[in-house]
Amino acid sequence: MTMSNGHYAAINGLQLYHEVHGTGSPLILLHGGLGTIDAIFRILLPALAASHRVIAVELQGHGHTADPGRAMTFEAMADDIAGLIDHLALEKPAIAGFSIGGCVAQQVALRHPQKLGRIVLISAPSATQGWYPEVLAGTAAMDPEQMVGSPWHAAFVNAAPRPQDWARLVRNVGALMNSNYDWTAHLGEIDSPILLVDGDGDSVRQSHMLAMFEVLGGARHDGFAGGRPASQLFFVPGANHLDILDHPLLAPALLRFLG
Repeated sequence: MTMSNGHYAAINGLQLYHEVHGTGSPLILLHGGLGTIDAIFRILLPALAASHRVIAVELQGHGHTADPGRAMTFEAMADDIAGLIDHLALEKPAIAGFSIGGCVAQQVALRHPQKLGRIVLISAPSATQGWYPEVLAGTAAMDPEQMVGSPWHAAFVNAAPRPQDWARLVRNVGALMNSNYDWTAHLGEIDSPILLVDGDGDSVRQSHMLAMFEVLGGARHDGFAGGRPASQLFFVPGANHLDILDHPLLAPALLRFLG
């Protein structure tokens, strides 16, 4: 995963950085807050690119994508991804988003329902209260200065065109995590099949993922062994929010769902 695979697209007032890996059916891959492609997807991306054309994106203010100074919202970043789909002339690509990237993926599906194929949401709640309260408190209290020298900071500085924007990114991500959102009731409006993924030690409540699954029709059946819903739920054993992407069970589950 190097800059040799990297491209920029002028979309919605920013230069949206993305990398293209592999061949096959297209799959958009979205990282989590404070992350970069290299830092987040070093194991998962090559596994997916073995059978898909993976378009990995660095969202507003992250990595190579400089922040244009606009408000950081899930809706704005979803519109960026919709613009990239048009820019690359992709025909109903699948999308997989981790954490904040999964929240962006939900908004792409809700705001641009005709643009996506299958959807994978990894550790990504549909409501603010889907996060454990300790997680929200921790992200609200993030201090950019105290995080200098951390792996998150090192990855950002290594990629960012303006390393001095680190403090802005940390503040924006903290505010985004704690913004008041709840799209749960609208998940049933999404026509595409959705795979929900959560770790059994994740930062997202397992009960919340079950509630999302119920809205998607996963709790309904017509008797014993009564059928399989189009959407699916997968709890990854022995995984938390920091290591779920490297878990050996994750890539096979995604590849099976994506077909």
